[in-house]
Amino acid sequence: MKTISSSLEQVKESFDSVRDHLQEFDFTLGGNWDYDHGYFDRSLDEANKVWLRIPFQVVTGRIDGDTEATDAIVEVGTPFVLKHVYNEGLDQEAEAETYGAMIDQFQAPLDPDAAVDDKWVKEAAGLLKKVEQAWIQ
Repeated sequence: MKTISSSLEQVKESFDSVRDHLQEFDFTLGGNWDYDHGYFDRSLDEANKVWLRIPFQVVTGRIDGDTEATDAIVEVGTPFVLKHVYNEGLDQEAEAETYGAMIDQFQAPLDPDAAVDDKWVKEAAGLLKKVEQAWIQ
């Protein structure tokens, strides 16, 4: 993981405004969000292994990722680039889950925080600069 300094750090804005702005650059609300914090993610590679992630904390209100609008105000954190190295293929030891009779057939990442090449840090910094410039306008 590599952090990237940004003029967006500590910006306080409505969650809806931040989400809408970042969606213009293909960011999505990461699946690991909660009512008081979360991340906006954008893949940098076709294999979806290298990501630019922008964290946020809810200052007031609550977010609900399933609704169009919310009253939440968020504070943007320090963006970072991370890389996941995945096991390829299905998990031969997958077991049925107790609830929902679902099968988790995918293996855990070999390295969820693998080293990030400078190429990806530069690409992320360039993308972040475009996001920052558009934010000001």
